[in-house]
Amino acid sequence: MNALSEFKIESRPILSLHKFCQQAGTSDITGWRWRCKGWLVAVNIAGRPYLTDKALADFMRRVEAGEVAREPRVPGRKS
Repeated sequence: MNALSEFKIESRPILSLHKFCQQAGTSDITGWRWRCKGWLVAVNIAGRPYLTDKALADFMRRVEAGEVAREPRVPGRKS
């Protein structure tokens, strides 16, 4: 079981994307990629991304439903 599946939503109005990534056990770059793909919806406060409880709940629902899953890719061999 990974850290993301153990992530608990606490009742707080907002959570910084950096703090979410720390608690989920992912890098900040992964959080940025998830935002670019539209999986995480962040709000901009003073130039920094924050996640609302609603955005986190929606993301966790999608994760648990398998909407963001994909098959692992095996890298190609160099010739």
